[in-house]
Amino acid sequence: MNRRAVFAQTRAELVLMSRQGEVLLLTMAIPVILLVFFSQVDLLPRAATAREPVDALAPGILALAIMSSSMVSLAIGTGFERQYGVLKRLGASPLGRPALLLAKTAVIVTVEVVQIIVLSLVAFALGWRPGGNPLLALGAMLLASVAFAGVGLFLAGTLSGLMTLAAANGLYLILLLIGGMVFPIDRLPATLESLAKLLPAAALAEAVTRALDGSGTAPAQPWIVLAVWATAAPALATRFFRWD
Repeated sequence: MNRRAVFAQTRAELVLMSRQGEVLLLTMAIPVILLVFFSQVDLLPRAATAREPVDALAPGILALAIMSSSMVSLAIGTGFERQYGVLKRLGASPLGRPALLLAKTAVIVTVEVVQIIVLSLVAFALGWRPGGNPLLALGAMLLASVAFAGVGLFLAGTLSGLMTLAAANGLYLILLLIGGMVFPIDRLPATLESLAKLLPAAALAEAVTRALDGSGTAPAQPWIVLAVWATAAPALATRFFRWD
């Protein structure tokens, strides 16, 4: 595999992404706005261990950022590349499909690192002082990134570009509302709460929150849910993905 080609493709995709206002809005602006607004306007209920609104909100917003980049941004970008034939041409070029997938992976990792740094700095400025084990939180984010990327590639590889756009944004909104990232999941109706706990968004939010709030080790369920999704979603994407 040509490392220079992978680096060049990664750089090209990062440049293209930086010029897309909707991607910047989704991956950076919306998480920052939600973090700042709900940290300053104390509207949301929070756990007893959270001294300030930002203490309860910051882990969930980090989880939201991971979902926005590894699922929504990846799905929409790949979906339109596939619809316009760009994906097929790049896959058949000397770059090759494995190198193309590696470049896309590198882009997602780079964006997520920037998101984590920016959101953490904003949260620190707002008074967030996390405890617990940050490495455990990063492990949950890694598992979730694989799971969400699988979902995003499944959508992009089976639907048209416009349908992928609608499905990814709709799924983003649903998971934002029921995933425990902004609104506490225990305030949902019992049936909806039980369903939400089986989804990767709620599992990620709970795992990151428990890892960073210093209240102890997260229960096994969110980790099991993340592991199942991180295995099943990429497998489905691999099975049904079409390059044209």
